[in-house]
Amino acid sequence: MARLSIPAIIAAASILLSVAARACPALIEGVAADRLTALSRGVNADGWIADPRSAPPRSLLLELRKAGLTHIRLPVAADFVMPRFAAKAEIDRRLQTVDGALTTLLALGYAVSIDLHSGQHFNALHKDDPSGAMAEMNSAWTALARVMQRYPSDRVFAELLNEPEVDAAQWQGEVRELAGFIRKLLPQTTLITGPVNWQRADSLPGFTPLDDPNVVYAIHFYDPMVFTHQAHWDPNEPLHDVIGLPYPVRADDPQVQQLRERLSAMNQRKALAMVDRATPDRGIDKWLEPATAWQRQHSRPIIINEFGVLKAGAPRDSRLRWLAGVTTYARQQCWGWTHWEMSQGFGLADAATGKADREVLKALLGTR
Repeated sequence: MARLSIPAIIAAASILLSVAARACPALIEGVAADRLTALSRGVNADGWIADPRSAPPRSLLLELRKAGLTHIRLPVAADFVMPRFAAKAEIDRRLQTVDGALTTLLALGYAVSIDLHSGQHFNALHKDDPSGAMAEMNSAWTALARVMQRYPSDRVFAELLNEPEVDAAQWQGEVRELAGFIRKLLPQTTLITGPVNWQRADSLPGFTPLDDPNVVYAIHFYDPMVFTHQAHWDPNEPLHDVIGLPYPVRADDPQVQQLRERLSAMNQRKALAMVDRATPDRGIDKWLEPATAWQRQHSRPIIINEFGVLKAGAPRDSRLRWLAGVTTYARQQCWGWTHWEMSQGFGLADAATGKADREVLKALLGTR
């Protein structure tokens, strides 16, 4: 069987995506259809900018592109590119890594969103000194824009700030100012932004869309948290002791009953309460309906650019079922999606082989 070239793979995937895009109703305004198509199916490449040695191998990136993924979200830690927290030489090294990542990803046919990813030092500054935080965001985006300007504006997008940890009123004012600042640097670039409170779907109704039409609105989805974050890496976190919780969560499920008994015997009251609050399960459509209603009201495009399930403790079938449910709902609403993440605790890559987990890909793409 003949092997397809990278251009042939890209062309075939583009045809399939353009057909899918035409099937979506005209719910959205302002962002070119080809850019929304480019954002339709993606994965986060977390850790690449923090340590270039953790960059996903080209073979995995090509495999995912061949499967039909179109978008890589590239988190760039704010603390790495802000003068208050990093020396100029360090910032320059990070920007060189961003530049190299863009070159690699665009050559493979991906669209890329550069995500200014808030971190511990910046979050503290953002709460304590809003004007100082704004100055740092402006500085970071000035530097990032210099890199992005070398690439096509219809393939590289700017995500203003991941999960802002301030109150809604503060962020609403800041996001307008920040978007206006970035727009002067990147006149044709599609911007991505979202609400506070971990960018939950139920926070979006309190967020007023920007006057700028060329903006996609991003939400994150990890509900119910007791399922998606079971076997949490922090031993002091109640979810650390939740293991084997199935999805959907039903009180009469023997697995749920056995887990409750084990947590009760361990006197893990907080974890037990979290399991009980998730019963009966609300369903993915109910969790995400506030964002759907917001889109009906404002006719703006939405992407779920973070969602996933920790692999350590979740039953595999339940994880696949949840992932399939999220992307099915996203397709129904004509939303893009970007899985969190590629190769780590939530990753869609198989830890043993380094290749994509085929069952996870099938669940995400709706072919399972």
